This record gives sequence, structure tokens and C-alpha cells, in this order.
Amino acid sequence: MRARRGVERSETVFADTPHESPDNIVTEKDASRAGVYGFALLMFGVGFGLVFAVTFPLLSVFTVLASAAAGVAVASTVRVAAQWEHVALLRLGRFRKVAGPGVYVVVPFIDSVAMHIDRRTITTAFYAEQALTSDLVSVDVDAILFWMVFDSEKACLEVANFPQAVRRAAQNAVRDAIGQVTLAELSVRRRQLDHELQEFMTNKCEEWGISVISVEIRNIKIPQALQDSLAREAQAERERDARVLLADVERDISEMYVEAARVYNEEPGAMELRAMNLSYESARDGKGVLLAPSSLADGFVDVGKTSGK
Repeated sequence: MRARRGVERSETVFADTPHESPDNIVTEKDASRAGVYGFALLMFGVGFGLVFAVTFPLLSVFTVLASAAAGVAVASTVRVAAQWEHVALLRLGRFRKVAGPGVYVVVPFIDSVAMHIDRRTITTAFYAEQALTSDLVSVDVDAILFWMVFDSEKACLEVANFPQAVRRAAQNAVRDAIGQVTLAELSVRRRQLDHELQEFMTNKCEEWGISVISVEIRNIKIPQALQDSLAREAQAERERDARVLLADVERDISEMYVEAARVYNEEPGAMELRAMNLSYESARDGKGVLLAPSSLADGFVDVGKTSGK
């Protein structure tokens, strides 16, 4: 009992806490039900007006009360359902039919409305807290479920509070799916997990008259200590790859130097051509000074020696 209360308390805290950035927040705008309320007000006016017109010669407080009671009775009997909803009706406690959309009749004190069922696609955000992967890593998963009711009778009779049942089933399905994969697989198999969750939820909710359109995992949060460890591991892996690549390049360059030395040793002309090319590259822009041996300098040396004698 205490565990159940703890789970419900954590779910309430999650529901009350914003988990989306301000850029992703969309202002809620539901379809208007003004037409439904307007029709009820119209029926009240019709019942009130008819009784008040009939009893007008006997105008008294009881006339007004009787007219108001008649208006309430008419408004409670003749009702209207919006285009996107069905209404489950019970007669003397037993299921009668699914009414709507449009006008339907409820017999006072005999018929009762069990629930209004929305037939549109519904989005349900749910949260699986501290789910364990197969390698025993605790993660928090934030996901969203898209579903709709295709059989209003089953949704009313087969399960109590079907929106909550769908959310609880989705939470359990996510926990089971995460428990079958490792943390590394969880990051690369997200699309596959979404598809597997959709198939599981479809089989689970079909007996409730509910069709699951898709299940999407929005966010996977791992403990901060593990995040730091994974970041250091990834950085070390990148540094190792960089060093291995540098060593491979240096090895290739050294092999090319060895091959070049062998060619220069075997072909003296190649060495001379290389020297000429280096000289040309050095003096091409005119910004450097090229010093090269010359026989003219040797002549000056010989003249100096002769004068000395």
C-alpha cells in the first residue's frame, strides 16, 4: 500500500513538473463546446416558455417554479453530443446504447449517462522512472503515447477509467522493453523500441476498444555520474584514435623517406635534380638569398695566395 502511494506521489510530482523547454510548449486549445451548452439552454427555454405560457393566467410563484422545472426536464431529456464524442447510456443500471454524435434522448430517472467518450486522437505523456536496463543501469524515460477509442462500448464496459489504464499499461511496457536492452542499445535502437512498444500496446489495448497509433520515446536520462564517466570514456576513445592515426601517418612518411633515400643513392642524377628544384623554389619569389658554391670564388682564393708570396 505504501509502495503504491509512493508511485502515485512520484507520478503526481512528475505531472506537476514541466519537462519541456519553453520553445516546445504549445498553448492548449481544445475544441469549443459552446454549441452543446447553447442547445441545452435552448431546450430549457423551450420547456420553460411552454409551461409558462400555459399557466400564465394563473401567474404565481408556483407557475415560475413549474416552468423552471419543466425547462430543466426538457433540457435533461433532449441532449446533443458533439461530432467527436459518443455518449454511453445506461437504462436502470444496464447498458442501453452508445448515442451521438447529434441529438439523443435520455428518459429522466430511468436512463443515465455513464460517460462521454472522446473519439479523437489523444496524446498521453507518461514517465518511467528508474527503469533498469539489462546491464543494470538505472534510466528515466520520458515518452508520449498517441491513441484513440474505436469501440466506445468496450471502452465503457471492459475497463474502469480507460485513460488511466492506457497510461499504466504504457509505463509497464516501457519498463519491460528497457529491461531487455543494454544502455548502448537503448541509444541506437530507439526507433525499433518505439515500433515494438506500439505493437505491444496495440495487442494490449485492443480488447478495451482502444487503438494505439504510435509510441514515441522523447528523452532518456541517465545518472549524472554515469554521464561524466561516459563522457570521459568517449574523450579517451577519440584521443586514442587520433594518436593511432598520427602514428600511421608518421609510419607512412618514414617509409616514403626510406624509399626516396634509396632512389637518390641509386641514381645520383635524381639527387642533383632535387637540389636544383630546391634552389629554384628558394629563389623563385625573390625574397631570399641563395648561396651556392662557384668556381669563381675558387679563383679569388688562388689570386690571394699568389700575392702573399
